[in-house]
Amino acid sequence: MAMKFDSYLQLFFLGCFYFSWFLSSPAEAAVRKYQFDVGVFFDCITLFYYLQIRVKNVSRLCRAKPIVTVNGRFPGPTVYAREGDRVLVNVTNSVQYNISIHWHGLKQFRNGWADGPAYITQCPIKTGHSYTYDFNVTGQRGTLWWHAHILWLRATVYGAIVIMPKEGRMFPFPQPHGETKIILGEWWNSDVETLVNEANKLGLPPPTSDSHTINGKLGPLFPCSSKHTFSMEVEAGKTYLLRIINAALNDELFFAIAGHNMTVVEIDAVYTKPFTTRVILIAPGQTTNVLIIADQPRSRYFMAARPFMDAPVPVDNKTVTAILHYKGIPNTVLPSMPKLPAPNNTNVALRYNNRLRSLNTPQFPAKVPLKVDRHLFYTVGLGANPCSSCQNGTQLTASLNNITFVMPKVGLLQAHYFHIKGVFKTDFPDRPPVPFNYTGVPLTANLGTSLGTRLSKVAFNSTIELVLQDTNLLTVESHPFHLHGFNFFVVGSGVGNFDPSKDPAKFNLVDPPERNTVGVPTGGWTAIRFRADNPGVWFMHCHLELHTMWGLKMAFVVENGKSPEESIIPPPKDLPPC
Repeated sequence: MAMKFDSYLQLFFLGCFYFSWFLSSPAEAAVRKYQFDVGVFFDCITLFYYLQIRVKNVSRLCRAKPIVTVNGRFPGPTVYAREGDRVLVNVTNSVQYNISIHWHGLKQFRNGWADGPAYITQCPIKTGHSYTYDFNVTGQRGTLWWHAHILWLRATVYGAIVIMPKEGRMFPFPQPHGETKIILGEWWNSDVETLVNEANKLGLPPPTSDSHTINGKLGPLFPCSSKHTFSMEVEAGKTYLLRIINAALNDELFFAIAGHNMTVVEIDAVYTKPFTTRVILIAPGQTTNVLIIADQPRSRYFMAARPFMDAPVPVDNKTVTAILHYKGIPNTVLPSMPKLPAPNNTNVALRYNNRLRSLNTPQFPAKVPLKVDRHLFYTVGLGANPCSSCQNGTQLTASLNNITFVMPKVGLLQAHYFHIKGVFKTDFPDRPPVPFNYTGVPLTANLGTSLGTRLSKVAFNSTIELVLQDTNLLTVESHPFHLHGFNFFVVGSGVGNFDPSKDPAKFNLVDPPERNTVGVPTGGWTAIRFRADNPGVWFMHCHLELHTMWGLKMAFVVENGKSPEESIIPPPKDLPPC
């Protein structure tokens, strides 16, 4: 009954959006209120959405296993909102694990209490308890997503966030006839938490996933999976918007549709200069909106995804498929397969990312910081620390500036707000302790890292330039970094070592892509800029779950401004206790 109601709720809320789209007065929508008997209240401005975390048996790859789900759904329900809305999501935890939910890409201005990463901005929701995430959607529209932010639970606990523009405002691209969400994920046959715990005891990485998924389904190329295939029906000549989300834990993915071009129009809920491509690259945590036109011969076509990995690191290299199905074509017609790049095709990956540009129009300007108050340089590396109980006597680890982040037992935002001593230090270094040839020959000696809960304190409204530099400690590898609480501009990137005397001259300070998650290229660097105008404690971490678990993370403490309007708001009364 809960699942059925949840589906009705989504359909009704979407209908509310599209109906209010044509209203001449925004005040009309502000007074539309609806009461539901199950304790759910929402209107076109406020959504109170009840989410229940629970376990459900799901069958994939010829076997069934229990997984953690939201409202019994995999993927979980879509949260719909409109730019300017207030959203309340009540999360009730009915499983054995502690849980927290992160609203990935939402800036949560002054309101880190609703951001969600466990032990960073909150302590997790304990079994049998609830917490209401209460936040405003300010100055954002497009596709984002939500996911669990504790342990490896985001393997199955995730879903889309769709933010419609303000009433009366249209998309800055051709209006589609329809739209579909494409959520890319990973699937393990065994219980993920068990695999991770066993690997940690050995000091080794857990096994790679057994398959990828599209909207929770594997497609007909896998055994026992023909009925577990996502299919999207289209009509010839019409235009469709695909909201693509990479919810995979550890894999960057190429995605393509047989016979069809895609026009990229948005990344991470920021409009882009449109460009047409046969394939997109999307890292874990990123979202990409594309337009497709059903302009090919009426038939059935595979949509397909498989990993990009140009380093000697094991990945789940199988191809997952869904079907683009022209209306009226029988299911007996075999779909054609797109030509995906080779998994290690660096050139395609670099060319694609270099084509991304902010729209940068008067209505949607690219407010790139031109003056930088503080320059940061962080090295990204793997390492190994002694571990007497581990298989090789060492525990694989990861670090920024040779610091492996140690998770606290108290939420960092609480410790900052209430001045709790001894939880963290604000001495995270702006540069690595020892410069070296970061991307030279592999370094396999002196791989030990420093352990600590060390944060970087940042002045309110200061402008930051951060260069993330990959290193060849053990191996080079691409790293998708996500910064909570902010968007940033990707002003430059390159292969090899960053040259502070030459590379800044090549930065794009006019229309660089604006994102919340960016890939640091294998054996290369990425430079980002942002304005620290959001007070609070904000997590930054690699969005490869393996590396995050190994300590490839840190946090910024952004100080309050001079007025209450530039300061952290007080915590909610139902903030989960530690």
